[in-house]
Amino acid sequence: MVTLGLDTSNYTTSAAVFDGADGVNAGRLLEVRPGQLGLRQSEALFQHVKALPGRMAELAESGVLRDVAAVAASARPRAVEGSYMPCFLAGESQGRALAAALGVPFFAVSHQQGHLAAAAWSAGRMELLDAPFLAWHLSGGTTELLYVQPEGANVKAGRIGGTADISAGQLIDRTGVLLGLDFPAGRALDALAAGAEKGPKRFKVKMDGLEFSLSGMENQVRALAAGGVEPAAVARFALDTVSDVVRRTTEEARKRYPGLPVLCSGGVASNSGLRQMLTASCGALFAEPRYSTDNAMGVAILAHRLLERGE
Repeated sequence: MVTLGLDTSNYTTSAAVFDGADGVNAGRLLEVRPGQLGLRQSEALFQHVKALPGRMAELAESGVLRDVAAVAASARPRAVEGSYMPCFLAGESQGRALAAALGVPFFAVSHQQGHLAAAAWSAGRMELLDAPFLAWHLSGGTTELLYVQPEGANVKAGRIGGTADISAGQLIDRTGVLLGLDFPAGRALDALAAGAEKGPKRFKVKMDGLEFSLSGMENQVRALAAGGVEPAAVARFALDTVSDVVRRTTEEARKRYPGLPVLCSGGVASNSGLRQMLTASCGALFAEPRYSTDNAMGVAILAHRLLERGE
């Protein structure tokens, strides 16, 4: 039994299949012009509509797109009232059409739920989805610390902490573009930071419980760059600071929710320094980098779970 998942986030078009144990994801970044910090929703939606047939063709060519028993798509960013982004209409509409044509069920899930499922599967810890755990969703648009619990075959994620303003991904992307890197800049900034022998001491972001602000960090980064600090050192400063505040927030959360495992998802969770720091401090679990970034694998996994359990 194979299930098909579609995810059309603001920056990646992806389609994936899952057979209950293994899966294949076909994804590609949307085109962002050099120097720009993202896309308007209308442009993202247009690119997704054009790109989805190509992602489906990749799956077909690999021989995995056979005997599809259900289709699912990310229909909104989070499974909360009022959560909406037009770009998800591309995956949802094509997913519903495919399901109707094939005569199989369609499931609408959230982008965040897909991230959590993909991370649990990639980390080899699918059992996490059947009990409470803590999770970070660290991406270009989201920096949320979540309390996650089962909701049937799916998961219910409630925000318990995170940023009060810009996300970690926004800070990283803005830092990268400031230093001349292409958007999205996470992977390139990570590589640049690795070349810094020594950089400015990390900035200790103030915390209010499990909440913190990163807007002041952007000003710090701009000041360093304007002051002639080498780009590698600026990159390291930004990434070390993000990793440090995420670590401290995680440690505080574990005092309030003792004994719960910590799962990290989202594109920022592929950063090497963050992975090393959280693994050492609290044994955090991570997906492979390719399943940390936006992908449809978690959507296909949830479709398989929902179908198996008759939901």
